[in-house]
Amino acid sequence: MNPTGAATRLERERFLAWLVLCAALAVHIGDEAATGFLNLYNPEVVAMGFPALQFAFAPWIILLALAVAGLLILSYWVRRGTWWTIHAAYAFALMMLSNAAAHLIFSVHRHAWMSGSYTSPLLLAASVNLWIAAPRRVSRH
Repeated sequence: MNPTGAATRLERERFLAWLVLCAALAVHIGDEAATGFLNLYNPEVVAMGFPALQFAFAPWIILLALAVAGLLILSYWVRRGTWWTIHAAYAFALMMLSNAAAHLIFSVHRHAWMSGSYTSPLLLAASVNLWIAAPRRVSRH
């Protein structure tokens, strides 16, 4: 296989891993919305002294939908193999890995499933998949 063909295959794998993580995030957001995440989140941020960080449902879900849409827009450059998308893939994977871990750790701490925990393993697996796919690059001479 020539280097360009290998690069195209590796970029496609990173692109698919990116899309899978976007889909996992969308499912996770649906899980949070369906199980009342804001009922837990809002009192916690008030208790921590950050009442300005409270959300009503409509703005919260719209902002998250826009975030997923933005990540899907970035997938155009991920598919093309633009140099900075490797760094973006690491950042995206790390943030989602942290999100999934936080849901699961908080659930263990509380001895009950936290809102969003049902889809956290999916988010965790998709994050690891993107992390593994992110560094794949073949130098083009």
